[in-house]
Amino acid sequence: MVKHTGENYYISTAIAYASGKPHIGNTYEIVLADSIARFRRMQGYQVYFQTGTDEHGQKIENKAEEKGCTPQQYVDDVASEIHRIWDLMNTSYDKFIRTTDAYHVRQVQKIFKKFYEQGDIYKGHYEGWYCTPCESFWTDSQLVDGKCPDCGRPVTRAKEEAYFFRMSKYAPRLIEYINEHPEFIQPVSRKNEMMNNFLLPGLQDLCVSRTSFKWGIPVDFDDKHVVYVWLDALTNYITGLGYDADGNSSEQYKKFWPADLHLVGKDIIRFHTIYWPIFLMALGEPLPKQVFGHPWLIQADGKMSKSKGNVIYADDLVNLFGVDAVRYFVLHEMPFENDGVISWELMVERLNSDLANTLGNLVNRTISMSNKYFGGIVEDKNVNDPVDDQLKSVVTETAGKVEEKMKGLHVADSITEIFALFKRCNKYIDETMPWALAKDETKKDRLATVLYNLAESITIGASLLEPYMPETTERILKQLNTGKRDYADADKFGLYKSGTKVTEEPEILFARQDLKDVMEKVEEIRKGQKATSGEAAQSGTAGEGADAAGEEKPEIHVEPKAEITYDDFAKMQFAVGEVLECREVPKSKKLLVSQIKFGDQTRQIVSGIKKWYKPEEMVGKKVMCLINLKPAKLAGLESQGMILAAEDSEGNVTLMTPEKDMPSGSGIS
Repeated sequence: MVKHTGENYYISTAIAYASGKPHIGNTYEIVLADSIARFRRMQGYQVYFQTGTDEHGQKIENKAEEKGCTPQQYVDDVASEIHRIWDLMNTSYDKFIRTTDAYHVRQVQKIFKKFYEQGDIYKGHYEGWYCTPCESFWTDSQLVDGKCPDCGRPVTRAKEEAYFFRMSKYAPRLIEYINEHPEFIQPVSRKNEMMNNFLLPGLQDLCVSRTSFKWGIPVDFDDKHVVYVWLDALTNYITGLGYDADGNSSEQYKKFWPADLHLVGKDIIRFHTIYWPIFLMALGEPLPKQVFGHPWLIQADGKMSKSKGNVIYADDLVNLFGVDAVRYFVLHEMPFENDGVISWELMVERLNSDLANTLGNLVNRTISMSNKYFGGIVEDKNVNDPVDDQLKSVVTETAGKVEEKMKGLHVADSITEIFALFKRCNKYIDETMPWALAKDETKKDRLATVLYNLAESITIGASLLEPYMPETTERILKQLNTGKRDYADADKFGLYKSGTKVTEEPEILFARQDLKDVMEKVEEIRKGQKATSGEAAQSGTAGEGADAAGEEKPEIHVEPKAEITYDDFAKMQFAVGEVLECREVPKSKKLLVSQIKFGDQTRQIVSGIKKWYKPEEMVGKKVMCLINLKPAKLAGLESQGMILAAEDSEGNVTLMTPEKDMPSGSGIS
C-alpha cells in the first residue's frame, strides 16, 4: 500500500449548535469525521481535524432567558457538555473552536468590515419570514404550507434594518466553479439540489446582520447590528486555523487551507456550498476541495422527543454497550446517501451477531487454541494447503478494498470489507478444524501453521479496523502481543513474528447482551427523560432530531384487507431502481415523472410525490418499486410501474429505500 507521508489533510465537522445536549444523531457526525481523520493518519497524511460549537443567535438568547441566565453562561454549559461527549466517543480532533472565542470574534468583525469596505455588503431593510431554530430567512414563495421549508416549524414576520451581502455578484462564478469541479458537492443529488433550487433560478442577496436581538458578534462600526449567525459560524473553518483578514495569516493556515473535506449534515449543505464559497471568493481565498452532506441517523420509532422518552444519547448507549460498539453501529449502519435507522433492539442485534460472535469469538478461539495446543507460542511451520491461499488472498486484498471505499467516503462499506476478512477467518477455522488436527501428532506442524495464519489475518484486520474502533484494535493486538501493522504493509502476509507468545487469558471483547435485560434498563432511561421533558432535545445539524413541540403522534389504525396467498404475492415483481432523471409533470400539482434504471433496462414511472420530493432530490436515489404493474396513463404520460412509499396518519409520505446500497435491478422478496 502507498503511504502519503508529508501530505496534508484538513477535515472539519459542522460546529454543533449550542442549544442543548446532542443526541446520537448529532454525535454521529463527529464519529464519522473521526474515522476519516484516523484513516488518513493511518495512510501517512498529516491531518488537521477541527470541530467545535456555534454559540450565537436568537434561539440561544431566548433559551438563556427561559433558563434565567446570561447567554454566555448558557453556552458555556452546553459547550462543555458537547466537548464531554465528543471526548467520550474517543474522537481525535486537533481543535475545538467556540464562536465566542475572542480571536474568532475579532476576525469575524474584520471580515465583515472588509466586505463592507469593498462594496460586497450594503445597508438596507429586511422584511420577510424568519425561522428562529434554523436562523434562516425565507420569502413567501419559499415557505412550505406557511412553514420553514428546512425544519417545518412556524416562522415569524420580521422587519428590521439590516446589512445585505451581494450574493448575485458572485453567483455566476460559483456556478462555473461547481460545473468545473464535479467532486466539490457530494453526493451528486445534493449538487443537483443546490444548482436547480438556488443557483440557477437566481440567487437573492443575503441578510447578514440583525438588530432585533443582541446575542451575536457586534458589527464594530455600527453597534446596533450583530453579525448574522451563519456568516459568524462558517468562518470558523479558517479562523480556527489562524486566518487573518489583514493578511497576516498563520503558517498553519497556509499549510492546511483549503480544507480537503467539510463534513456536514444534509440539511445545512446550502450554507456550506453557496454562502460559504461566496464568502471565500469575496475574501480572495481558495474554496474547500469537497463538501459532503451526509444523511441522518433516524430513530426507528419516530422522531426523538423527551416527552415520549425515546431520545437516544451517546452516553446512555456507551453505558450499556461500550464506546467502540456504539462507534461501530453508527458508522456501519449508515448508508452512503440514504438515512440510517437506530434503535436499542438493533444495537443489541448487531453487538451480538457482528461484534460478540464474528469478531470477539474469532479472537477468543484463536488465542485459546494457541494456549491449549502450544502453550501460547504462535509459529509458522509452513505446512500449507490450498485453503491457506484462499484465506491469504482475502486478507491481502482487504486493505486495497478498504482504501477504495474510503476514497469515495463509503465508510460503512469499508467496515463491511474488514468484517468480511473476519468472517473468512471463521470459515477457515471450520475448514481446517484445528481440534481435529490436534488429535493427530503427525499434524502438529499443520496445526501450528493454521493458528499462525489466523493470528496474522487477525493482526491485519485489527490494524485496518483502528480508524473505526480504536480501542478494540488496541485490545486485540495486545492479546496477540504485537503492534499495529504499518499501512504500507497491510497487503503483505507473513509479517507476524513467528515464535510470538500470545496472552494466557483471552479477554472477552464484547459480551453478548440479553435484549430483555437491555430493554429494562432502557425503560429506566425513558422514565428519566419524561421526568425532565420540559427541556427539548437538541435538533442540531448533524441528524434529524427532536420533535420540537414534543407532541405525541396518534397511533395509526391499520385497516386490514382481504387475505392473499403466497401465489398472489409471487405474481408481483419488486426490484431496486436507480433514478436517472426526474421532472415535474406539466400542469400537475402532484405528479413527478422519473426515468428509473433496473439493471439493463430503464422504465418511466409517474408518481404523486411532488409535495414531498423535488425532482433534483430524486436523481441518484435508490428506490423500491413494483415493476410488473400493468402500464397506465397518468396526465397523458405512460407509467410503467409504481414507486413504493410509506404514509403516516397525517398524510406525510416517504419513499421506501434499501437499508444498504444495492445495485439497480436487485430483486426484493
